Amino acid sequence: QVQLAESGGGGPVQAGGSLRLSCTAWETTYMASCMGWFRQAPGKEREGVASIYTNGDATYYADSVKGRFTISQDNAKHTVYLQMNSLKPEDAAMYYCAADLRPCPFFKKWDTATEYAYWGQGTQVAVSS
Repeated sequence: QVQLAESGGGGPVQAGGSLRLSCTAWETTYMASCMGWFRQAPGKEREGVASIYTNGDATYYADSVKGRFTISQDNAKHTVYLQMNSLKPEDAAMYYCAADLRPCPFFKKWDTATEYAYWGQGTQVAVSS
């Protein structure tokens, strides 16, 4: 079992601004090998934003955030971060942390929500234009 707790959302942040989200895995029986972030805006499907292979540092990004968002980890703290820069109004959404015990490279597609067994409650990100 993996419990996830997100923090760092908020706003509204002005377009062009930055936010950093954190996701900490706690009360874990096993370590998650893949951790990532998804987001869901009202009326839209949940989409993968970024993921990281915690045992190998491989990272994966949606095209829409490449060059603006950075996913990183602190293994000692069992925490994954999503640094979001140059935020756009279309980045506004509920952001969810996701994790799975399997390594990300084993997934058919890293950005498929059903690949991840564990989810956080979500943290809201608001961006004003």
